[in-house]
Amino acid sequence: MHRVKNIFNNSEKIVDCILLKNASAPFVDDNFFYVTGLEQGLFEGSCAVLRSDGALDILVSELEAEGARKSTAHLIIYKSKDEYVTALKHLMPSYQTIGVNASGLSYRELTRLTETFPQTTFVDVSEAFFKTRLIKDEQEIHHLKQACKIADDTMAALPDLISLGMSENELAAEINYSLQSLGAEKPAFDTISSFGKNTAEPHYGHGDVKLEKGNLVLCDFGACFKKYNSDITRTAVFGRANTQQKEMYETVLQAQQIAFDAIKPGVIAGDVHNAVSSFIDATKFKGRFIHSTGHSLGLAVHDGVGFSPDSTMVLKENMILTVEPGIYIPGFGGVRIEDDVLIKKDGLELLTKSSRALTEFD
Repeated sequence: MHRVKNIFNNSEKIVDCILLKNASAPFVDDNFFYVTGLEQGLFEGSCAVLRSDGALDILVSELEAEGARKSTAHLIIYKSKDEYVTALKHLMPSYQTIGVNASGLSYRELTRLTETFPQTTFVDVSEAFFKTRLIKDEQEIHHLKQACKIADDTMAALPDLISLGMSENELAAEINYSLQSLGAEKPAFDTISSFGKNTAEPHYGHGDVKLEKGNLVLCDFGACFKKYNSDITRTAVFGRANTQQKEMYETVLQAQQIAFDAIKPGVIAGDVHNAVSSFIDATKFKGRFIHSTGHSLGLAVHDGVGFSPDSTMVLKENMILTVEPGIYIPGFGGVRIEDDVLIKKDGLELLTKSSRALTEFD
């Protein structure tokens, strides 16, 4: 498989094989799904053994056997703990050096591996997975585009879902229902639906606050489609926007366009953020942009590094990232506009297509 070969090509470490080991949720490695191509299932306790020629073996319990057959990988099914250990030893006979994704492996699982293979050295090759997954292949791009369409269709439904006196919790529930009814397996993350001064907290979530006239309404959500995640944010006003709200919105909108104009292959990711941050800091909202400009998207919502101020990552074709500048004023509210972009040879393609104009709900 080309994904397996790319992982070895991106590794600076020389290993006999690479082992991905899942524990119990939430310690299930996204990379297991990346290499197997499996789109459903939990696969707790499962393993994947990767070899430099692209060969892939997966070891799963009877519970996951039927789902595992959807992968083209060589499948081994175990019925007991003893069968599991025997099969794993058979897959990795007398190997001296085995690569692991340390960022996705619990200490407890690593300890068990060292007890099972006392003569083996385990080497962290997580950087190879990180580098490989940053560049999306055609199937990944297709899945992410579909996840973005579901998010856009949900965003389009919001005007009909929002009403005076509803709670943030109620709006979050409506968003989540819409995502799944439109084809998402689940929300990509805990949906943010915040009203009024709560919009000043970037990762607020939702609560029992009721919607009032004049409130800022910030909705940040995504769709998980075949395990790939979109991420979109829009900020609106329930009623008529006041001068401060309009100024915040226009500044964030211009900041996002600055990022769009800067993004292309060969650009340093940190430079994109610094251009956005410098623009906002040159306005009356200096110091009110308090997070990075965006992050990579994929099997994880934060799928690697992104547009952080100290990022030295060079942007490349077929990377998919969010662009999400914001301005936050405690006690007043916040504005964030977020879209997902695909880097192309000469710039970018917007994958989320919802209107970015300021919306005022009646």
